[in-house]
Amino acid sequence: MTRRHGYALLSAIVTVIVALSAAIYIGAAADDGDRRGTLTATRQAPPGSAAPASVGAWVGTWSASPSGAEPGTGRNGMAGRSVRNVVHTDVGGTSARITLSNLYGRQPLTVTHASIALATAGGPAAAPGTMRRLTFGGAVSVVVPVGRQTVSDAVRIAVPPDADVLVTTYSPTPSGPVTYHMHARQISYVAQGDRTEDTSGVPYPGQSPSWRYLTALDVLSDQAVGTVVALGDSITDGITSTTNADHRWTDVLAERLRGAAGSGDVPRYSVVNQGISGNRVLADGGLGRPADNPSALSRFDRDVLDRTNVRAVVVDLGVNDILRDPGHADPDRITAGLRTLVRRAHAHGLKVVGATLMPFEGHRGYRADRERVRQAVNAQIRSGTVYDAVVDFDQALRDPYDPRRLRSDYDSGDHLHPSDRGFARMAEVFDLTSLRGAVPAQL
Repeated sequence: MTRRHGYALLSAIVTVIVALSAAIYIGAAADDGDRRGTLTATRQAPPGSAAPASVGAWVGTWSASPSGAEPGTGRNGMAGRSVRNVVHTDVGGTSARITLSNLYGRQPLTVTHASIALATAGGPAAAPGTMRRLTFGGAVSVVVPVGRQTVSDAVRIAVPPDADVLVTTYSPTPSGPVTYHMHARQISYVAQGDRTEDTSGVPYPGQSPSWRYLTALDVLSDQAVGTVVALGDSITDGITSTTNADHRWTDVLAERLRGAAGSGDVPRYSVVNQGISGNRVLADGGLGRPADNPSALSRFDRDVLDRTNVRAVVVDLGVNDILRDPGHADPDRITAGLRTLVRRAHAHGLKVVGATLMPFEGHRGYRADRERVRQAVNAQIRSGTVYDAVVDFDQALRDPYDPRRLRSDYDSGDHLHPSDRGFARMAEVFDLTSLRGAVPAQL
């Protein structure tokens, strides 16, 4: 072979390699269907859709766990009404998509119209110029099967960080029990008829303290590269936080992460809240199939692993296993359950930060033997044998003169749940750098 022919052959080989690399890169960039997410997401739009053609990471900016079937909706669901959920974002983005759930429905959920818009301050009205129609596989309507969920197509909309967003759905036919998140600490709205794209908010006189059908809002963002999931009970749910004020400890944690993102060892992560009031590690909190208020062990895949682009998990669970056990709760069983959650997270490459259990003397469920169980669980958590890292909420919020009680200004008044100031304190003592780092080979 002559030198000239050799150069020609080498040039041809390089050309083929470059072409194959480009094809692989484009294919990877176009695939954002993985709920764990990809760092580059350029999605092909179906005809007529407003899907994005930009570069960024799909992350969760808001979510809520389905907590059960809404009482009183077993026959007709929300048939003939528009449901306008108001949700609060963490990070912003250039495009958005939603997840709708019919987990607790007994009939298919037919949604014939859905929209997303930015909210004006304090109500159901949409900010001018922000209303967008949502589609599902390019179609305006979608049928969500019993026990399933569906993700919308992405739509171009400039979603700011730390803002309220309106997500509205209309269902013309009965679907059985409504899948909802009971304690939203955020007022949402209801209207008669299809008022999905109404921007004035006038047709929405009905108010709701719960989120219905909607379980996630994702954004295509350059402000975060991954999502942190907070898995917890009513303390994480923020049940005693001020309504419409976004004072849950996870809201304050999200604010801290946004402010420090990328500085030092602080990761650029968003935060989503998967707290359910009354939740336990080991046992379901209700009846039915699926059970209302499913245990952390049974909902871990749904509420953690299926969230978008998850990088780390924060677990604050165990107190209800103590309070709701009619006899004497076993601290070793509780910590064994927590370790199981950690192993499942590690199997998916997720780091786990765990919280100590805060004091509750003065609460109606307090007993001396239950306090001993709490102390035993906390001793194991602090020993480093349960989680990858620990945030000591107990030490941060307890009364220094009576460590079995919450400090009075951190107590909401029921001696179990924090006040707004207590929630803020929880986020303030959280070491943001603990969210970064590789999963250990063996805990």
